[in-house]
Amino acid sequence: MGQKAQVRDLLRDPAWQEKDVGFPLPDSSHACVVSLPTWESVIGYEEDDAAIVARMRAGYPRFFIHPITARYFEGVEARVANKGERVIAYSSEQAARRAASYVSEQAGVTVRQLSEERSHLVVPESGYAAARDYWRHTGEIISSRQAEDLISGRNTDPGLAGGQRESMARVLEVDPQDAFLLESGMAAIFTLFRIITERRPGLKTLQLCFPYVDALKIQEQFGAGVDFVNEATGEELEQALRGIRSGRYAAVFCEVPSNPLLHTVNLGAVADACHEGGVPLLVDDTVCSHLNIDTLAYADAASTSLTKWVSGVGDVLAGSIRLRNDSQFADEFREALEREVPGGSRLYHRDGDALVQNASDFHARVTECNRNGLQVASFLTDQPEVSEVWYPASTDREAYEAIRRPNGGFGGLISFTLKEADKTAALYEAMQFCKGPSLGTDYTLLCPYTMLAHYREMAWARSCGVSEALLRVSVGREPEEVLLARLKSAFSALR
Repeated sequence: MGQKAQVRDLLRDPAWQEKDVGFPLPDSSHACVVSLPTWESVIGYEEDDAAIVARMRAGYPRFFIHPITARYFEGVEARVANKGERVIAYSSEQAARRAASYVSEQAGVTVRQLSEERSHLVVPESGYAAARDYWRHTGEIISSRQAEDLISGRNTDPGLAGGQRESMARVLEVDPQDAFLLESGMAAIFTLFRIITERRPGLKTLQLCFPYVDALKIQEQFGAGVDFVNEATGEELEQALRGIRSGRYAAVFCEVPSNPLLHTVNLGAVADACHEGGVPLLVDDTVCSHLNIDTLAYADAASTSLTKWVSGVGDVLAGSIRLRNDSQFADEFREALEREVPGGSRLYHRDGDALVQNASDFHARVTECNRNGLQVASFLTDQPEVSEVWYPASTDREAYEAIRRPNGGFGGLISFTLKEADKTAALYEAMQFCKGPSLGTDYTLLCPYTMLAHYREMAWARSCGVSEALLRVSVGREPEEVLLARLKSAFSALR
């Protein structure tokens, strides 16, 4: 039985995901999902509780070093590190140099770049946290498949990735010359960020709407800083548009819809201001996918985490950049990206193979999750215990409709809060779904988003309108009756 068939059987059996923390997908040693089935396990994970972390067998790779990758690092450490030193590897020699500078600035320590393995750094223990921060924020990391091959001595020649760019360009619905594959969604955002800040050094960027945590972190910690407009509507939006028209910014970043509040900014108005001011507009469309919305009708470039809807299984980390071929910046960006992403792909060849295979189900996955998402959003809206539901079918509907494709839906991502916040943990534990970060998988994923993304900056998130009791659900492809039955059972447990 193939992996997808196994997953489909698993979708009908909720019991498996309660058995252990970090239960990997069946038949997949490269799973990048983690199960946190209880509220206590969520807190333990965030507090780095040894009793919880020791049970984890997988995790999202930017936050949790995969066991295969950890084993590889340990082997290299045994060969090259001195006492009190750690080894960490990045996706390229250039990324390692950037990481070395970051560690030096953040931790005040000197690191060594290995002469024979230029993508590897030897870091004093006191600088290792900063090295991991760079790994997390930028996504410029090596994958477990690459680490596995390095351990075994198998061929790691990047020339083995032939045809992957062309295959994924068809999925992404752009010409191959306008499609660039990267090692993660965050690496795609960070690469765009570096390109635009290098062309206009000294200028801030502008972030519209509350974004995914690391999308804001890289703008805060690299470059000249960021102006963050949380409520991109009314006078706040108008003020931002005036700044854009004046050419004040190196670029404008936004997620459409935003994560986790599913807001959609007036992209047409922003695009007009950007064109007038000569400012690039960079949009991330991970939350609903390019199959539902057409961000390139307005954006100069779009980034996407291919780990999510395009892959949909949770066993490969990847990202993409798509260029709008008639953008005023198209030639300039294409030239820069060909330098940053030689041959159009920085994916390790085995990750690219897995991505191409997983993407064969992309259209069916999005179509089914669109349908299920509407049903789940409707159910949640009708529950008397629910305080608020965020979903593109009702949140900023007019702005979303302006970018929705003729046959597009509203996606499968929904956020909600309860009227009685102290019941959130009980509902979370009563829900018979996979529980952990990420989205866009064939199986439904539930997570206490703010707890996982903003645990150590909860007051700030709350000030931005993101409740610590917010639950986010990425609706999967389970049969509708199974989804609704599980939801009804969970809410019944509150009554």
